[in-house]
Formats: sequence, structure tokens, C-alpha cells
Amino acid sequence: MKAVIVTGGKQYYVSENDVIYVEKLELNEGDKVTFDKVLMVDDKVGTPYLDGAKVEGVVLKNGKQKKITIFKYNQKKKYRKKQGHRQPYTKVEIKSIKVK
Repeated sequence: MKAVIVTGGKQYYVSENDVIYVEKLELNEGDKVTFDKVLMVDDKVGTPYLDGAKVEGVVLKNGKQKKITIFKYNQKKKYRKKQGHRQPYTKVEIKSIKVK
């Protein structure tokens, strides 16, 4: 069974036993998470969400992605700005997809 869920302003195409990286959730490792905003399950499409559909998972890890470097400069103006950023994420394993 496959589903499309919404979390953190993004859509994810998932099936059971998939591991996905989502925007940081305020949960600890081992906690259960339920995604209620389900757009589609197999061939059933919601308007915009399916009633009674939910996707359950378990939080495996909270962490940060690799550092990216942002470098801005204007030539001939002596303007240089170097900045780094590490986006936080939550690693979730999908356990079940349920539909009414």
C-alpha cells in the first residue's frame, strides 16, 4: 500500500517500512508519530485530504544535515559574506498505512 502525506509543507510518497527524512518534529527517538494529512492512498484521492486515513511511524533519529556554505560577494566593492547552514531533520520509519 502506498500513500502521499503532507508534513512540514512538503509532500512525501511513502509505503510501509520506508524511511523518510522530514522537517524537524518536536518528538524524541522512539516516539510514535501519526500523519493525518493524507492526500492519496493507492487509487483513492482526497479533496484535499482523505477522511479517516492515517499513516503511522516511529521516530528513529533527530539530527542535522551536512553543512552548506553560502557565499555572497560584490566584485570591486570589498563586500564578502560567508555563512553556513545545517538544516535540522527527523528520520521516520513508516510502520502502517490505514484507511477507513
